[in-house]
Amino acid sequence: MKDEDDRETDSLFEAPPMGEQERMVEAMLFASAEPITLREMAGRMPHGCDPAEAVAHVRKRYEGRGVRVQRVGEAWAIRTAPDLSFLMQKETVEMRKLSRAATETLAIIAYHQPVTRAEIEEIRGVSVSRGTIDQLLELDWIRFGRRKMAPGRPVTFVVTPEFLDQFGLETARDLPGLKELRAAGLLDNRLPPGAGDGGESGPDDEDGVTGRGQSELFEE
Repeated sequence: MKDEDDRETDSLFEAPPMGEQERMVEAMLFASAEPITLREMAGRMPHGCDPAEAVAHVRKRYEGRGVRVQRVGEAWAIRTAPDLSFLMQKETVEMRKLSRAATETLAIIAYHQPVTRAEIEEIRGVSVSRGTIDQLLELDWIRFGRRKMAPGRPVTFVVTPEFLDQFGLETARDLPGLKELRAAGLLDNRLPPGAGDGGESGPDDEDGVTGRGQSELFEE
């Protein structure tokens, strides 16, 4: 009798087949307005499920389709395939425009994070207003990072998962270089002074900009 009870208890907590787990993950990714983490998936799925394996299967199944399962920081989301982004051109054009100051500041943070306000000003060559930082914080594209081990312990700034999601990036290491930005039509002007990629240099381009580095992420 005890063995039968044990078997009955085990069956109550037996994980669904992987095919069913894939359907659950697919449903959550499709319905969620924001990227969702594996921990959040596990909290919604039956006991014993493996959301990481299920995501891997779903991601493979969507390869080559019009949408794909993409990692955004520590979370996952369904996003349009990059080569079909031109279909969303209208939404891109109507996206809220940033000021030149905010654009340059965002680019510096993205390519040099974690970076302090003083370091941003040093790279740009001009002061950064509180309104510029506040605008980027309100958009939830940057956030406060750890304080720097320097006199005064200044706060640093880093980009957020929302920023990565907006530009279809998995991590900040996937940020495009100068040529890619121009090819995508996201760069019209010169880079801010001192905005090279960690000091790495290369041949001058037609505008006199040297190397691969940060730039404006939006058109003026």
